[in-house]
Amino acid sequence: MTAPAQAPLVIGLALTGMVPRRAESPHVPLTPGEIATDAARGAATGARVFHLHAREANEDPSPRAEVFADIVGRVKAAVPEAIVCVTTSGRTHNTFEARRAALTLQGDLKPELASLTLGSMNFPKQPSVNSPQMIEQLAEEMLGRGIVPELEIFDTGMLDYARVLIGRGVLRPPFVFNLILGSLGTLAATPLNLALLVERLPEGAFWSAAGIGRFQFPMNALGVLTGGHVRTGLEDNLYMDAAKTDPATNERLVARIANLARAAERPLATFGEARAAMDLTPL
Repeated sequence: MTAPAQAPLVIGLALTGMVPRRAESPHVPLTPGEIATDAARGAATGARVFHLHAREANEDPSPRAEVFADIVGRVKAAVPEAIVCVTTSGRTHNTFEARRAALTLQGDLKPELASLTLGSMNFPKQPSVNSPQMIEQLAEEMLGRGIVPELEIFDTGMLDYARVLIGRGVLRPPFVFNLILGSLGTLAATPLNLALLVERLPEGAFWSAAGIGRFQFPMNALGVLTGGHVRTGLEDNLYMDAAKTDPATNERLVARIANLARAAERPLATFGEARAAMDLTPL
């Protein structure tokens, strides 16, 4: 793990996701207004990157560009410097048109980042199918629109495939990696596994550590303490504790990481420093 431990910490906040519903947690933001409010609270606490999913009124995941436009517009109004990352997940809607919808936003609504999962896998209750053709189509769409892929890595084979696509020119710098461990059926959330992924990243890549459920905080902590960055939020974890007795909020999850960073004497990145770390265009 080669990044200097004193580098300003970039906190990414995955606010909503596709799975959590109000019945599971009253704190999951689902409407555009709720998502923007949580983004503002997260920004005030130290979050700089906002990973956005859209929902319909019935709480189902939405691929519709107009819903994403409403969310991004509200987030940008609430947090003018927000670094917006939109999802291209295919867990529910797996046509190219549905998965590219959020990428079509233009002007002030254009996202700077978009998720790109580099392989198929099983989640606890459903598969996520990401064919080579779909991955390349989405990567080409992002490249053509000037959107940086946030490369979602759940297993070592996905990182190997990233290197193949880099060698073929399908993926080009800057390289932003999100290393997500602990999901059932993918790479276990252990320090060794995280270290192995980090060791195999392309030179100069930006990386964040994330964990699913009870593994969120241990992986986040490793990111803070070893010079990487962090993804946290209710998309990945609904509780503050492994025993699931203390329901989390997005604000509290960010605050926990901010407090750890302060204890480790690691500064939180400003929005400008976060953009520089990921080699994004300054505002």
